Amino acid sequence: MGFPPQARGELPTLPKPWRNLKVITSAASGLLLLIGWIAGFWPAFEVLSLPLYLSAIVVGGYFFGREALQALIFERKIGIEFLMSIAAIVAAAMGQPAEGAMLVFLYSISEAAEGYTEEKTRSAIRALMALAPKVALVRRDGAELEVPVEDLALDDVFIVRPGESVATDGEIINGISSVNQAPVTGESVPVEKAPGDTVFAASINGEAALEVRATRTFADNTLARIIQMVEEAQERRGKSQRFIERFGVRYSPAILVVGIVLALLLPLAFGMDWRDAIMRATIFIVAAAPCALVISIPITMVASLGTAARKGVLVKGGVYFEELGKVQVVALDKTGTLTRGEPEVTNIILSKNAPAGPASDDALLALAAGVERRSEHPLARAIIDEAEERELKFPEVSDARSLTGAGAQAQIDGATVFVGNPALFEDKLGLSLGDLVSDIHRLQSDGKTVVIVGSDQAPWGLLALRDNLRPDARNAIKGLHDIGVRRVVMLTGDNPRTAQVIASEAGIDEVYADLKPEDKVAKVRELTVASGHVAMVGDGVNDAPALAEATVGVAMGAAGTDVALETADVALMADDLNKLVYALGLARRTQTVVRQNLGLSAVVIGALIIGAVSGQFSLPAVVVAHEISEFLVIGSGLRMLKG
Repeated sequence: MGFPPQARGELPTLPKPWRNLKVITSAASGLLLLIGWIAGFWPAFEVLSLPLYLSAIVVGGYFFGREALQALIFERKIGIEFLMSIAAIVAAAMGQPAEGAMLVFLYSISEAAEGYTEEKTRSAIRALMALAPKVALVRRDGAELEVPVEDLALDDVFIVRPGESVATDGEIINGISSVNQAPVTGESVPVEKAPGDTVFAASINGEAALEVRATRTFADNTLARIIQMVEEAQERRGKSQRFIERFGVRYSPAILVVGIVLALLLPLAFGMDWRDAIMRATIFIVAAAPCALVISIPITMVASLGTAARKGVLVKGGVYFEELGKVQVVALDKTGTLTRGEPEVTNIILSKNAPAGPASDDALLALAAGVERRSEHPLARAIIDEAEERELKFPEVSDARSLTGAGAQAQIDGATVFVGNPALFEDKLGLSLGDLVSDIHRLQSDGKTVVIVGSDQAPWGLLALRDNLRPDARNAIKGLHDIGVRRVVMLTGDNPRTAQVIASEAGIDEVYADLKPEDKVAKVRELTVASGHVAMVGDGVNDAPALAEATVGVAMGAAGTDVALETADVALMADDLNKLVYALGLARRTQTVVRQNLGLSAVVIGALIIGAVSGQFSLPAVVVAHEISEFLVIGSGLRMLKG
């Protein structure tokens, strides 16, 4: 059927220009036009001019003329190709075959170049695909052999030598090395990796060999997901692009009707010669054709989406890029977004009045770790990690259960032990915190989270934990303000004092603390009503409802995380808040370029229409101006490939 064979894992490419039929027919049309023009200077060959011009029209207009007929017959649509075809035919019929041939030649050049322009905008995807290695060194049955990456199976152990790209997502089982994750996450600094750490497909190994167990097949790894989602995103049109497409569908037939009316009205109402009127109407049709207008948005948007993906920012469609460019308020979760998400135990304080409580800091910590041992909450993990670092022996526990939003409880040596926030002991258990109150206030004012350990009779002591601010957070918040974001808001379930300290360090404008997941949704809704466009930034799992409620949901650290990739509208592949600044800045630049392209297109079309109706422009002059404006718009849109 004429389709070339396609190798696995590669994007289809256009043939070289000298093998592309559209380019060949366009060049042949230009050559026939030139020979016909030269023949007109010699009386002996002048008779050849007409057939040469007509041949130039037929050859150069074959592809776009066929597209025009197919759209008219099968889709009942009148497009730009139909307007150009009618104009060329009318020009030739009215005794101006040279003008018709010139129109066809110039328009066929833009048609031939359009495919290469679209391919250029997809260069970012092609670059991502080129990063993945073609083969992997796999250990099977005690032997090492190279296999195509597509043949890697789950749990295969493959070896990544220094300087090589990782074949697919996996877990390191042997070796320590720095890994450059820039192709996937956009991080500029290599990350130190050791056994137990995850590596992503196409990341580049550093100085030492690694043995990696495959956790995803080649078709399902992080890089493949990124490529697939970028391709899908480039097909999801934004509101402005959909409007321009709908506008074009109605605009082209309207231009044809106005052209016919002009051809009839000028002779009947103003006494113009019929031949001149028809030519002026033909020039009007070409002048009003919306070539640059229609291509201005998609060329810019596709280039931006690909560039963003290459920099570690995955935007799921043009509509989200448009909304991202309008964001005035950014709401950020605290834990794992503004902070590292890895709290550490900083203080252990025993109550002086606790009867039958633990006798030492280590004993209190061991009790808390025992109760929290089955929990995956970040604070619980911090307590367990501190106990393990001190090499403490955990007590035997039974009937361990979580207390939603408050803490946890378990049975130890026949007694019920509670580990939770101060409200658990004061409000639910009805206990006084006694001599711990002043310590709680002091620690909370330092931005620390306080966890109380005790029984249903009395609190025994407290643990203070601090989740430190990301080192890039303050610069990122400043960057958001610098690019025009009016308000940066923190939404957190932590206590107000801790939240306020973190917010002050980061430069946050407003803080809303003690929020449950449903409270975050309500607050995002309030911000949206007040400001119109709100971006919510979170981890894509716990904050999923708030991400869905926001104008644009942004997930941090989405690399390798299916839930984050699926939940958010924008996924920042690395745990880097500066990527948020980059994403918003790129979206705003994209909107600026789109507006510039639309403005340029509208001005050119308006000027050409006025000149065509008033008789100031010839048909070739209108076509040349049109094609120049189209190439200017294309060049302007391709600026976004530089990121």
